[in-house]
Amino acid sequence: MKSLAITGNFPEANVEALAVVVFKGEKASSADLSGLDKITGGLIASVIANDEFKGDVGETALLRFHPSGKVKASRVLLIGVGDRSDYKTHAVASVAGGAVRFLQKRKIKSFALLPRSAGNAADVAQFAMQGCITSQFELDKYKSKDKTKHTVNSFVLCVEGAKAAELKSGLNRGQIIGDSMNFTRDLANEPPNVLTPTEMANRAAAMAKETGLKCEVLDEAKMKKMGMGSLLSVSLGSEQPAKLIVLRYTPTKNTAKKGELLALVGKGITFDTGGISLKPGEGMEAMKYDMSGGATVIGTMRAIALLKPTVPVLGVVAAVENMPDGRASRPSDVVTAMNGKTIEILNTDAEGRLILADAVAYAEKQGANRIVDMATLTGAVIVALGDQNTGIMGNDQGLIDEIIACGKENGEGFWQLPVSKEYSKQIRSDIADIKNIGPRGKAGTIMGAVFIQEFVDKAKWAHLDIAGTAWADGVRPHQAKGPTGVAVRSLIKLVEKSQ
Repeated sequence: MKSLAITGNFPEANVEALAVVVFKGEKASSADLSGLDKITGGLIASVIANDEFKGDVGETALLRFHPSGKVKASRVLLIGVGDRSDYKTHAVASVAGGAVRFLQKRKIKSFALLPRSAGNAADVAQFAMQGCITSQFELDKYKSKDKTKHTVNSFVLCVEGAKAAELKSGLNRGQIIGDSMNFTRDLANEPPNVLTPTEMANRAAAMAKETGLKCEVLDEAKMKKMGMGSLLSVSLGSEQPAKLIVLRYTPTKNTAKKGELLALVGKGITFDTGGISLKPGEGMEAMKYDMSGGATVIGTMRAIALLKPTVPVLGVVAAVENMPDGRASRPSDVVTAMNGKTIEILNTDAEGRLILADAVAYAEKQGANRIVDMATLTGAVIVALGDQNTGIMGNDQGLIDEIIACGKENGEGFWQLPVSKEYSKQIRSDIADIKNIGPRGKAGTIMGAVFIQEFVDKAKWAHLDIAGTAWADGVRPHQAKGPTGVAVRSLIKLVEKSQ
């Protein structure tokens, strides 16, 4: 998408439509609306006066008028954002994305946006561009017909009084972040017969080559030699071999504290049948999304490579397929993880924690002293938090608080759950060191987290359970249904705040 930043003359932008933010209860006589109301011949005042448009969040109204003078557009799109006090900078992404999806349905190819945010100009531009990019992701990649044909291909952003250089910088960042989120979503949306663990590793390697990251892929022989019995137990029932994808970003100038290394670790179950503990058939098709944590790591590492922060970052993805055949792990099997701990597998459908156990241990062995893992780990987190917040747990409150703060800046919610010693006692096994599930029906999300914690030695660690937020069950005004790319923006911010 072509983009242009301007600092004035919004009504004169060379576009088909002008999109403007409107606050709840705002009058057409307000400073930013009065000029637009005049060029539309009073249409804005009319729809507001007749209660046809109130400015509620997500409300839209498209007004047609005959342009005159220097005005090129023939339509004005009003976009409601609710109360002015609730309008945060990150909401510009949803505004811009909503405008794109609304206008492209009406075959409009270019528009200008007046976001009216009081935030930093570069941040406003970043969110606007990101929203435009992510709004155009669709699920029709494999359709032979009925693909989305009409797209908005030109976007003008107007931020009054801003410096052109700030806006340009923000637009460039937004392009990178938006493209990386869509890269993540495309991976997550792939059917499992296409995106096997090997293919996931191949795509990560290709991305690394394009962006300048170092990529190493460990095969099952190497993992076996390193003692990753927990991870490999999950791949036993599949004809597709497991892969451990390792991505490394090393800055030209390193400003990190001596020895500090952040690792992002992702669960990459390319399809999850549950193994011998077979899942019900209904809804199993959604298990192609069970590699969303791994996709998030790969997409975030793509953005990091292009944004070039001054701190090193390690990305680790355990890519595995969980299938039931004669070689598959059985409930009651005991395996040994990389750190020497023994695990009694009581449920083969609690497999994400088994692969993350060795993945986080590997990351720490590579020198990581701060680890953030992400996974579609438990259905229990959906019961607890729905699709609005990602569950977050960890052993270091400072790291947890950082991630929550990064989420607030980006409009992504994280809700902390406890991981105390009392919970850890509930996964002690009678015949091994630990078991991979806790008491039936109790604190399922926490049980997954305290299990992973057993494989973190001295590193500061946080766990993100994205099972409720990794995909959307329905279309939203600013995005398609399906994979959301959750946490990519927040993790990028976490990395940049570490500089």
